Amino acid sequence: MDKVVLAFSGGLDTSFCCIYLSKDRGLEVHSVIVNTGGFSADELVQIEKRAYALGVKSHAVVDETQNYYDHSLKYLIFGNVLKNATYPLSVSAERVSQATAIANYAKKIGAEYVAHGSTGAGNDQVRFDMIFNILIPEVEIITPIRDLKLSREEEIEYLHKHGVEFNAEKAKYSINKGIWGTSVGGKETLTSHDTLPEEAWPTPVTSTEPRRVTIEFEKGEPVALDGNRIGPVKVIQELQAIAQPYGIGRDIHVGDTIIGIKGRVGFEAAAPLILIKAHHTLEKHTLTKWQLSWKDQLAAFYGNWMHEGQMHDPVMRDIEAFLQNTQQTVSGKVFVELNPYRFTIIGIESSHDLMSNKFGSYGEMNNTWSGEDVKGFSKIFGNQVSIWHKVNGR
Repeated sequence: MDKVVLAFSGGLDTSFCCIYLSKDRGLEVHSVIVNTGGFSADELVQIEKRAYALGVKSHAVVDETQNYYDHSLKYLIFGNVLKNATYPLSVSAERVSQATAIANYAKKIGAEYVAHGSTGAGNDQVRFDMIFNILIPEVEIITPIRDLKLSREEEIEYLHKHGVEFNAEKAKYSINKGIWGTSVGGKETLTSHDTLPEEAWPTPVTSTEPRRVTIEFEKGEPVALDGNRIGPVKVIQELQAIAQPYGIGRDIHVGDTIIGIKGRVGFEAAAPLILIKAHHTLEKHTLTKWQLSWKDQLAAFYGNWMHEGQMHDPVMRDIEAFLQNTQQTVSGKVFVELNPYRFTIIGIESSHDLMSNKFGSYGEMNNTWSGEDVKGFSKIFGNQVSIWHKVNGR
């Protein structure tokens, strides 16, 4: 019997795929879940039980959390990447990591097929298909939901016919949880005007008292939280646990899909948004204006290309090398205040702070040049533009 590796989450789409691939296609199903830091140990156990209850031959958990940080998230922080100035690529970056891990797993067990539960409307189908085509071109791709053009109601009905109960109420919202944020899709995000109701958000707002936290960065990486040096992955996870109950980082992203249609998705991503804003503030104190300018341009391309699944393009390694090099002086502490639905960057402390009173105080005085120096500089600095206006009579 031919083997198929199924990218499995335990949700509606991949539950359908389990039954369909074994019962209708006659394949030996090997489910695999790629943990990118969004699952607790108990959740992983429950997902494994569900996979076996659905009749898979084997189920595996591949923990990619550290790799995900090392090869993706680190550079999103370095680049202060927010897609359309809003979205921290919570799912986009994760899917690339997951697709790569699943391709490697299919290779490892010698599968003839690989399957995923993407529909025909979104970005994931392109990310998964493309990465599989690049890394495992000899393995055939099966996409039951896309190929059969199924609605969620039809999937639920199919599962019921095969004795699998699925709560239609729970299926109202599609939730994807990872270390870099949780996405939320539902009927409201299919419109241009509705917003998600309070009950749709996975984390209820329970924290109301103001709280200050200190994030310490070392060469651009968040290494400590409130003085506890726990490393970047733990900083992200612990900051998320502290800040998400404030309702910080909730928003709806409107973007262009890879296949050219507009889409909306809700997300909650307290830690990513706080870290990106904190890191950017530290950079504004420690980098020169042209470092900041070129970083912005390259990081925008990097984020867009990652969003479109193109992490295996060698140009991404080139940009990563540039981003890494810019972080040599991005070390110090950033002080943040948390309040319900908002956060404030209070300020920073760094031995690399270029805003030093040794060189003068902005708007008041300086210690490096005289007023006469500035008069001469101003004439020279505008000289070519001045000549253009004289020559062209403007």
